[in-house]
Amino acid sequence: MVLTPSEMLPLGTPLPAFALERATGGRWETTALESKPVLVLFICAHCPYVIHIEPELGRLERDYGERVQIVAISSNSTITHPQDGPEGLRAQAERQGWSFPYLFDASQAVARAFQAACTPDLFLFNSQHKLVYRGQLDSSRPGNDEPLTGADLRAAIDDLLAGNAVNPDQRPSIGCNIKWHPAKA
Repeated sequence: MVLTPSEMLPLGTPLPAFALERATGGRWETTALESKPVLVLFICAHCPYVIHIEPELGRLERDYGERVQIVAISSNSTITHPQDGPEGLRAQAERQGWSFPYLFDASQAVARAFQAACTPDLFLFNSQHKLVYRGQLDSSRPGNDEPLTGADLRAAIDDLLAGNAVNPDQRPSIGCNIKWHPAKA
C-alpha cells in the first residue's frame, strides 16, 4: 500500500461524461443524472482506508441520498487486485447496504479524467455539475482514533444544499494509491 493524497482537481471543473458497467450488471452513464448535486466516490473493495469509511458512506446515502446523487467507481486494476472487480464490488455494496450505482472502470479512463489518485477520492459537483469540493471525508484514518464523522464532506454538502458557497480551503483525501494496470502507471 502506497499512502497517496488526492491531486485536487481544480474547483469549477465540469463533471466528466462517462459510461461504465455497474457492478450489479448493466450499464450506467452520466446522461442518467438529474440537475441536482452529484457526489462521485472513487473507492474499492480492498483498501483499508475505504473499509474504514464504509459506515459513513452508508450514513451519507441515508442522510443525503434524496438530494444528492451518489455514484461510486472502482478503477483499480483487476490484473493486480482481482478482488476489486465487479464481483468484489457487488459483495461490498451488499454487505454495506448501499443502493447507489457502483461502477467498474476497467479501462481506468474515468479515473484519469477525474485525476483520481487514491481510494477514497471524493468529488462533489453542484446541480450544474461543476466541481465544488474535492478532498477528505474527515480527519479520521485507520488507527488514528479520530471519530468517523464525514465532517469535511458533510460541511460542503450542507453549504451546497443551503445555497451557500462551499469553503474553497479543502484538505486532500489520503488513502491507497489507485492500482493502475501494470506498465500504465
